[in-house]
Amino acid sequence: MRRGFAMTELLVTAGIVITLAGISFPIVNGIRGKAQQASCLNQLRGLGAGLEGYLGDNGNFFPDIKMGRKSHVGGKNVLEEILLPYVGGSEDFECPADHEHFDKTGSSYFWNDHASRRRKSTVIMFGSDSTESQIPLIHDKEAFHGDEDGTNFLFMDMSAGRDVNFDVDTE
Repeated sequence: MRRGFAMTELLVTAGIVITLAGISFPIVNGIRGKAQQASCLNQLRGLGAGLEGYLGDNGNFFPDIKMGRKSHVGGKNVLEEILLPYVGGSEDFECPADHEHFDKTGSSYFWNDHASRRRKSTVIMFGSDSTESQIPLIHDKEAFHGDEDGTNFLFMDMSAGRDVNFDVDTE
């Protein structure tokens, strides 16, 4: 009788542990995802600080750079090369949630090439006279942070976030 009781206790204990593990696994993954998103936003703010340094050295004109490149071997005039002297190192161009693009191209981020060669005060998006907080300059190459809206942006006012809001004139 005692042996059967011990086996039942062991099964109940194992069941409780498995249940707790099953509950905590999604919670831990969610926390990890939020931490990576926050770290990515920090990376973008750092790129914004580097971009401010570039603007200061270049008469408030944005660099003449392409949106991105397909591999390390192709193309110059990309974000990760132009801003490298203004940031801490090449790791500043890696989103913590990116497990593909940085290794392949040297950056987890795309540049808004509509801003290239333009004075900061003259950049507009889609004919909109939006405020600086609504014009994205740098963004994740894909939705690294969860759902299809999991893309982080650095805006022209050097703030970073996920929400893009364009007020486009329909006239």
